Amino acid sequence: MRTTSDVTLHVNGRRQELRTDNRATLLDVLREELGLPGTKKGCDHGQCGACTVLLDGRRVNSCLILAVSVDAAAVTTVEGLNAGDGLHPVQEAFAEHDALQCGYCTPGQVCSAVGLLDELEQGWPSVLTGTGDVSAEDEIRERMSGNICRCGAYVNIVAAVAEAVGR
Repeated sequence: MRTTSDVTLHVNGRRQELRTDNRATLLDVLREELGLPGTKKGCDHGQCGACTVLLDGRRVNSCLILAVSVDAAAVTTVEGLNAGDGLHPVQEAFAEHDALQCGYCTPGQVCSAVGLLDELEQGWPSVLTGTGDVSAEDEIRERMSGNICRCGAYVNIVAAVAEAVGR
């Protein structure tokens, strides 16, 4: 029985060809095989969002996805968000609003916020869409609900995302 497979990923704009264990998660491949430590392993059950990356532009929990199942996909980690020498607008907003404390969840929060901006731009509804008078903060909190901050920096995270939405 074959236990490894050849996989090609396009990570942060670079083609990566590797042979990986069929049981390896995308998270483990990013961290251990490609040396990208930004994506964090939190709960390893898809409940905390620390491992959030963008997979073909959509936010996903990389701890729940087998790397072999996303052969040829485009993966963007927090390391790949910057535009040239500058930070991504979401990264700038997080820094300006001090939207981190220990910083462990921050890469996943930032990737999730970038995905949220794309969802808003495309007009994707949320659970709150169409429920009446919903504040922008409520909408952001709902859309970011898959990302947990154990330090409790939510007020600043919501403010940072709101600023990024405004940009």
